[in-house]
Amino acid sequence: MTTEEMLRAGLGRTLFRMTWPMLFGVLALMSYQLVDSVFISYLGVEPLAALGFTLPVQQVIIGVQVGLGIATTAVISRSLGAAHQERARQLGGMVIMGGAGLMALLALLLWGVRYPLVRLMGAGPELLPLIDAYWGPWLLATWLGAQLYFGYSVCRAHGDTRLPGLLMVISSLINVALDPLFIFVFGWGLPGAAWATVVAFGVSLGIVHWTLRRQDRLRFRPRGLSPLRALRELGGITGPATASQLLPPVSAMAATALVAGFGSAAVGAWAIATRLEFFSIVAVLALTMALPPMVGRFRGAGDPESIRRLVHIAVAFVLVWQLGVAVVWLLLSFFLPELISREPEVAGLLTDYLRLAPWSYAALGVCMLMVSVCNALGMPLRALVIALLRLFVCYLPALWVGAHLGGMTGLFLGVLVGNLLAGLAAWSLYRQGLARLQAPPPETGRGESVPVTTGPSQPRRYWPGR
Repeated sequence: MTTEEMLRAGLGRTLFRMTWPMLFGVLALMSYQLVDSVFISYLGVEPLAALGFTLPVQQVIIGVQVGLGIATTAVISRSLGAAHQERARQLGGMVIMGGAGLMALLALLLWGVRYPLVRLMGAGPELLPLIDAYWGPWLLATWLGAQLYFGYSVCRAHGDTRLPGLLMVISSLINVALDPLFIFVFGWGLPGAAWATVVAFGVSLGIVHWTLRRQDRLRFRPRGLSPLRALRELGGITGPATASQLLPPVSAMAATALVAGFGSAAVGAWAIATRLEFFSIVAVLALTMALPPMVGRFRGAGDPESIRRLVHIAVAFVLVWQLGVAVVWLLLSFFLPELISREPEVAGLLTDYLRLAPWSYAALGVCMLMVSVCNALGMPLRALVIALLRLFVCYLPALWVGAHLGGMTGLFLGVLVGNLLAGLAAWSLYRQGLARLQAPPPETGRGESVPVTTGPSQPRRYWPGR
């Protein structure tokens, strides 16, 4: 869909059309991860705690893949907005091949440092055998998931969110169907959950690659494309975007280490709470996947006013939706924790979490959207600043203060305060960045304005350097 077609259809309607497939897809992914946690909790507290120590490391892998995926979507969508179709295909092929190698190296590195890493986060010796058995198949599953995400990024850059959404649902259904078989029937225990994910992601990966080749959206021979220039363009966004995506796992490791001081039950409850948070912000996650391709196309066409209107629509939706989610969690907190975990201490902590933290999910959603939009606008350093402020100025200090004043309940209150402060800061920084994009153009030495390159038939707009 071109920028003209988006405007004719209406920004709100187009955003909804792009978002709803991702909403169902991400909801399916979050559901299977939550089901994984529930099945693993039936194995006991120690397997659940072992899972909790892998979640921050998983966020490292996701951070790298999302950073490259953000750059992929931004660069390809801008090329399409400027009517450079062939270049978009070549960039897609470069990302698919390069991403596979990069993520394989990262998986090997994490395998080599698994013991000191989990010890650093506070894992006791009794958990090391469980973590060791789970680590291998889990890393294979995350590598396949990364390749799948790169394929999804290429699809989204071309305006196709239906295929990624459908495959997310398919892979989740396969995973949920195989979980009880691999975990309980075959007796594989904790590693069985990872092997179920390996099969599910492998099937979806084959489908998405076959579809992209059939639709002629990939070129693996970069004819006419300067690889170094393309790498610089991708790297200019990937570097800061990856850094901003790696900040949450670093923060998660610090938070897990803080929670570990309260015992294994607290770590288990925190692991489930983290999954519930992901599940709760599913609409925000879908928007962060659907919104950047649209922003990138308007950026390539030089239309900042449409970007402003589009972002306002997305933010208004997030505020209303997430407040509704908070009300739902409040009602469910009276009986859901006992259904999720058979351990009374874990269930009690989950009850406290559900009654406090979800009220900050609206602010968290705004913060996530602003990071995504700034990356799509070509302002990755501003996105990085937003991520830094959220985690290390607002979130972690609030968790530390809350934990020391009120234990785990105080820590959950810290989640609430930290996210609220982060949302306000992110919105302010985005507005400042957009004001720069809409500022009058700089003057050259001859007194002439310097326009950016725009697509054919598009008005010539003016954009500052960043």
